[in-house]
Amino acid sequence: MPRGRPRKNPDAAPAPKKTTRRKAKATAANLGFEQQMFLAADKLRKNLEPSDYKHVTLGLIFLRYISTAFEAHHEALLHDDREAAEDPDEYLAENIFWVPEAARWSHLQANARSSAIGTMIDDAMLAIEQANPDQLKNVLPKDYGRRELDSVMLGELVDLISEIGMGGSEDQARDVLGRVYEYFLGGFAGAEGRRGGEFYTPSSVVRTLVSMLEPYKGRVYDPCCGSGGMFVQSEQFVESHGGKLGDIAIYGQESNYTTWRLAKMNLAVRGIGADIRWNNEGSFLRDALKDLRFDTILANPPFNVSEWWNASLEEDPRWQYGKPSAGNANYAWLQHILWHLAPDGMAGVVLANGSMSSDQNGEGDIRRRMVGADVVDCMVALPGQLFYSTQIRACLWFLARNKNPKGWRDRRGEILFIDARKLGIMVDRTRRELTGADVALIAGTYHAWRGEKGAGPYGDIPGFCKSVTLEYVERHGFVLTPGRYVGKKKTVEDSIPFSERFAVLEKTLQAQFRQGAELNAKITAALKLIVPERAA
Repeated sequence: MPRGRPRKNPDAAPAPKKTTRRKAKATAANLGFEQQMFLAADKLRKNLEPSDYKHVTLGLIFLRYISTAFEAHHEALLHDDREAAEDPDEYLAENIFWVPEAARWSHLQANARSSAIGTMIDDAMLAIEQANPDQLKNVLPKDYGRRELDSVMLGELVDLISEIGMGGSEDQARDVLGRVYEYFLGGFAGAEGRRGGEFYTPSSVVRTLVSMLEPYKGRVYDPCCGSGGMFVQSEQFVESHGGKLGDIAIYGQESNYTTWRLAKMNLAVRGIGADIRWNNEGSFLRDALKDLRFDTILANPPFNVSEWWNASLEEDPRWQYGKPSAGNANYAWLQHILWHLAPDGMAGVVLANGSMSSDQNGEGDIRRRMVGADVVDCMVALPGQLFYSTQIRACLWFLARNKNPKGWRDRRGEILFIDARKLGIMVDRTRRELTGADVALIAGTYHAWRGEKGAGPYGDIPGFCKSVTLEYVERHGFVLTPGRYVGKKKTVEDSIPFSERFAVLEKTLQAQFRQGAELNAKITAALKLIVPERAA
């Protein structure tokens, strides 16, 4: 799979000048551009369900992205060596997909108003898959020519997507396309509701996981990767902190074939190389990467899955801390993830709140053994209404194989609890997001507690965070709910002496009594006027 963003040829011919209208479009990219694009695209949806329209739209954005990358490099090669411009190996060397002539966006855009545009898009998708079988075989949608897709709508959608990123350089256009793809994933997840949550983890939750674990290098893994948001955020983190994108290697597994295709396209749009495996059995029954261990694991498994057990899992070596409940996969996910952690590896896992305290079907015993083995590093209680798919409250588990790594303090025998339930802002009537400041507060607290260089000193904050010993957790029955440990937020003590405050309160109360008596008198007088015979 191509890795990293395509490099710009320094000798490439200068980009053609854009029209004033296109420049105006590019200006909108700085503020709400992605939302504007999503609303504009949604208006073209007509009778299609969001779950269907999602693949139509995202497939076209993907096609526009790889074609933009290809055509930029093609133009550069034509300027230098016309023969090299038609050599697929020249593009592979630059981590760019080869795009056959009939599949190039310029060709589709020129024919956007044709009644056969759906068939042309299908042919383009098939040609790209055939030209790049190792990376894209069976990944791209190829059903644009079906009767229920209106060719006029498709043409308008091609025109709309053609405007993305216009007015900037080709590199800027690709960056904007990546942002739009990511925004559309979230938009469609919101439109689909419960079903949308199956493929998308809210970006603020992903940012929290990534900011806390800081995957600078090594292998990064997600055993239920959905549309690949964890990987995108991981690479963005590395890049934004001056690291090298090639320093992390990405691995994942997904059991839903349609979602796997979304992940493959999402990563390709961001120029991210990855080994993402699909099989419909899933990570429990068919662990496609069972012999690999990972430095960082990020996961948002489906909450409280009940139908997952198979008799073949009875003696599975992954159940180091106890056989998980056949009626709930939460502790199966935790143990699967621990099994795959490298000796110094760390993991961040999103689970339902019940996982922190459940005693049913041996889950309390598994949690007790995990705490006793000192693999639980930090627990974070999240605010409600963060997820598209469920109103179930969620938490973050942070697991560590080694709590005394080089460069950090020795935190063996301790667990950090963070209660973030009061953080976040409402972004619409039903959904909350963690702000950048919220994410920085949570991650900064964790980094300070781990003793990272430059993170500053750590201190317990009543009502928000507390570091406790394993013995203290044992006294609380191995329940890992942060609210049980962090206590209540301190109130500011009034500097006015109690005697003075009491005198003021007494004076206010006497005034309220007088007002009440006056009001009663007025009500009685009014009643006499209304019913005089009763007064007599």
